[in-house]
Amino acid sequence: MIPQRKIIHVDMDAFYASVEQRDRPELRGKPIAVGMNSDRGVITTASYEARIFGVGSAMSSKVAKRRCPDLIFVPPNFEKYRQVSRQIRRIFYEYTDLVEPLSLDEAYLDVTQNKKGNPSATLIARQIRQEISDKTGLTASAGISINKFLAKIASDIDKPNGQTTITPEEINDFIEGLEIYKFHGVGKVTTQKMYSLGIFTGEDLKTKSLAFLKEHFGKPGEHYYDMARGVDLSPVQPHRIPKSLSAEHTFSENISSEIFMFERLKEIADSVEQRLAKNNLKGKTLTLKIKYSDFSIQTRSKTVDKFISTKGTILALAKGLLYQDKMKDSVRLLGLSVSNFNTAKEKDQKEVYVQLQFDF
Repeated sequence: MIPQRKIIHVDMDAFYASVEQRDRPELRGKPIAVGMNSDRGVITTASYEARIFGVGSAMSSKVAKRRCPDLIFVPPNFEKYRQVSRQIRRIFYEYTDLVEPLSLDEAYLDVTQNKKGNPSATLIARQIRQEISDKTGLTASAGISINKFLAKIASDIDKPNGQTTITPEEINDFIEGLEIYKFHGVGKVTTQKMYSLGIFTGEDLKTKSLAFLKEHFGKPGEHYYDMARGVDLSPVQPHRIPKSLSAEHTFSENISSEIFMFERLKEIADSVEQRLAKNNLKGKTLTLKIKYSDFSIQTRSKTVDKFISTKGTILALAKGLLYQDKMKDSVRLLGLSVSNFNTAKEKDQKEVYVQLQFDF
C-alpha cells in the first residue's frame, strides 16, 4: 500500500536569472544568461526569454551566443543567490520542518502534518508560492502528490509560475501516459536504451517484469519497476548527508603539464578540506575527475584504511592518482571528491557535487 503522504516539490523559475532581472530592471524581458562571456564559459541559468532560442544551463557560452546573438551575459553572484535562497527556506519552515533542499532553488516539503493545520497540500503550495512572490519578487512552480517522484515531475508541468497536483486517483493514468524521457532519473543514455527495448511511455515500462528490467539495467531496474507504478517510499530528509563532497576547476586554456595540474589540485584540495570540516565529515575514498579537451571524462579513485579530511592527506592521494597513468589528451577540468564517509547512513545518502567559482 502506497503511503498517503502529502509532498510538495517547489522549484524556483530560472532562479539566478530571475534574481538578476529583479535587481536590474534594464534586463527585464530580455534574453540573459548567468555565466561568463568567454570561449570557455558555461551557462549557469538562462532567462525564459533566452530559453526560447534553445539556451539552457550547462551549455557553453560559445554555443549559447550562436543560438541567441543578442544574449546578455551576467556574471554570477552566488552570495546574493544564497541570501535569497535562505529567505525562501524561511518561508518553507513556516509550514513544516520536513524540508529537504536539493539546491539553492528547489526543495521537497512533507506537509502531511503541517504547522498551519491545513489539510490541503494544494492550497499550502499556492500559499507558499504567493508568499515567495510577496517577499522576494520572484516566482516559483510547484508539484504536489503522494511522493517525491511524482511531485518532482508535476512541478515541471506548469512552469513558470504554476503548479500541478497529481491525486492518488490520477496516478495510474498519469504514469502510463508519461513519455519515458520525462521520468526523473532517466537520462539521455538510458532513454535510448529504453527505446531500443520498445519502452517509450510509462505504460510500456509497466509491461516489463522486474526480472526483465534488472536483466537489462541491473540494480536501477528495481527503481524503474517502482516508478512505472508510481511508487517512491523515500522520505523527505531534512538533514540529508551528502554521499560525497567535491570541488572542480575548469581551466581558461587546456593544459597538458602534469606539474601545472598538481598546482591547481592544491587549490581544489583546500576547498574540499574546508567543505569536509564544515560538514564534520571524513572519508576513505578519494576520486580524481579529469575532463579532457574532447570533453570525455575519466575518473581515478583510491580507497584507504584511515579516514582522510586534511588538505595534506587529500593532496598526497591526489598526486598518486594524477601520476597513476599518462594523460590521453590535454585537460580542461580537474576535480576532487571525497566519499565513503564516517557515517552509518551512507546507503541512504545523495551525492553533492559543487562547482568551484573560478573564471572559466
